[in-house]
Formats: sequence, structure tokens, C-alpha cells
Amino acid sequence: MADVPSRSTRRARVSDVAAAAGVSPTTVSHALSGARAVNAETRERILAVARELGYVPDRLASGLRRRRTGLVGLIGDDLAATPFAGRIIEGARRAGLERDVLLMVAESGGEEGVERDLIARFLAQRVDGLLIARMYHQRVARPQTPDDVLMVLVDAAPEPGWEVDAVVPDEAQIATLACERLVRDGHRDIAYVGTTDDSRAARGRLIGVRSALGDVGIALSQDRVELCPSDAAGGRRAGGRLLDGPAPPTAVICFNDQIAMGVMQAAARRGIRVPDGLSIVGIDDLHPVADALDPGLTTIALPHDEMGRWGMTRLLDRIDGTAPPLGEGMHLLRGWLVERESVAAPARG
Repeated sequence: MADVPSRSTRRARVSDVAAAAGVSPTTVSHALSGARAVNAETRERILAVARELGYVPDRLASGLRRRRTGLVGLIGDDLAATPFAGRIIEGARRAGLERDVLLMVAESGGEEGVERDLIARFLAQRVDGLLIARMYHQRVARPQTPDDVLMVLVDAAPEPGWEVDAVVPDEAQIATLACERLVRDGHRDIAYVGTTDDSRAARGRLIGVRSALGDVGIALSQDRVELCPSDAAGGRRAGGRLLDGPAPPTAVICFNDQIAMGVMQAAARRGIRVPDGLSIVGIDDLHPVADALDPGLTTIALPHDEMGRWGMTRLLDRIDGTAPPLGEGMHLLRGWLVERESVAAPARG
């Protein structure tokens, strides 16, 4: 290997790497980018010199040549207050780094005007594409953007008439997992506490529970369905209504883990032990709740990390022109059971 020049305050250039490695600048470019094959021994020598010199590729110059910036923008509606936001972002971030793309993240607070402004700001930075994310499964209207702006929806579905890539949880499969867990332990008198929020997640999980129970011959009657706000206070009130009835259920499926925590608290206030006197299954696998409860909450985990990864991967494939044609519909990702201690066989009698 040629002598490596001492570092200076000047940023190392391709020509510096080439001189130190004893090759041409073109060979250095090919070795670093992978655009063309370079002898393995030569490539290793070039990489070693580049590391020694602290060479960092000029992303701007490379982007101009490829007409790319290597930047993708993600806009979420409620990132700061939603525990799952980090998982979506992390999944997208890692998928981007694997393809030399950086993720830029911003929050709209759920305000349409703010989201519109953020989209404009990202486009001014020449991002290669946009991820529009929601913190729970809901519909999204098409933003007013030029037709050539590439977008993918994450944990969101497009309004009718908008053909766009989208990834969402498989709500029917998630609800089925919750039902199967209770039925497997012998429960037949099962209630559902849903949310008053008007969203695809709310409708999908209620429909999924009805269908899954119906498939095994269990009717979810109206007096076994309660709706409440999506928090513990709502769960306490809804759980109280179920448990104060003349014939309380032996098990409850909840729209999310916060509601499940409230139902568990309602049971404790009435001297009903979980799971001996009441089994409870949540949805989300919200660790600060599900792990901290006593007993721990059995729940269905949602694929937040996987949705972020799928969204970024599909967007980059769309940018590269390798994605399948639009029109295949939303991509559904499955949840999985997280077993803790809130489910047991119903008490005899």
C-alpha cells in the first residue's frame, strides 16, 4: 500500500484516496459506490485508505449526478405523545440506511395545515419521497402535491380514489388472535370493550372480534359490547358497566392496552381477581402498561417496526422503479400474541 498522507484540517477528496491507494480516481469511485466491479483486493485497499483518511463521500455531488438527494421525509401526526412512533421511525430509519438513504422526521400534531406546510418544506429540501404516517390505523386524504411526488402511507389507508402504496395492521387477524387465546382456555362468555374513536382500527377490530367468535359459535351480543374513550379512565367506566351487570362475562377483549388497564382496575375495585375471576386480553403490547401491570397483560403486539420498514422499502423501490404497479391494495401485516399472566380458564360455576 502506498504511504498514507497525514490528516489535515482539509476534507479528504477522491483524489487523495486514489493517490494513497495507487489507483485512479475513477477506480476509487467505482469501488466506493459499487457501480462497477473492482478487483476484491484493490477494493479492500481503497476502503482501508478511505477509512484512514476519514474520507466521506460528497452526498450532494453524488445526488446531483443521480438526480437524487438520498433523503426521505417522514411526517407523523402525533409522534411525541405516541409510544409506538419510535418503532415506526426506527424500522424506516434502518431500512433507509441499508440503502444509503437518510430519514428526516417531522410531526404535524394532526393539523392539516401544519402537515401541508411540512410537506412543502420537505419538497424544498428535494427529498426523494415521503412517508405519511399515522399513529393508529385511519384514512388519509390525498395531499395537494405535484403528481410526481412519490409517497407511501404507513399505518394509514388512502381515501377512496387515491392509488398509493399503503401498509396497515391486519385488524381481522389481530382480533382473531385475541379471540383464539380466550377460546383455547374454555371461555364462551366473552365481552369486547372498543373505542368511541371513529377510525378504521376501531371498526376493523370490532368486526374482527364478531367474526372470529361467530366462527366458533359464540355470538357477541349487544350487551357484551361497550365503547369508551381510548384510555384507562374509559376502560374503568366500561369495565364497571360490564361487571356490574346481572351476569358478568368471564373474559374481556379490549381495543388497546390502556383500556385493558382500566378494565383490570374496575375488576380490582370490585374484588374480582385477574385472571382467576376475569381474563383480559389487550391489543398493542404497550410495554409501559402491559409489563407494569400485576398480573402482566396478555396482549396482541402490532407490527409498528415492520410497517416502518415496509413503508421505506416500498418507497425506495418505487423511486428506483422496481416496485410492482400500483393498484394491489393495502399491504396487511400480522400481529402476534404476547403471553403474560392475565388469562386463565374460567372459574367453575
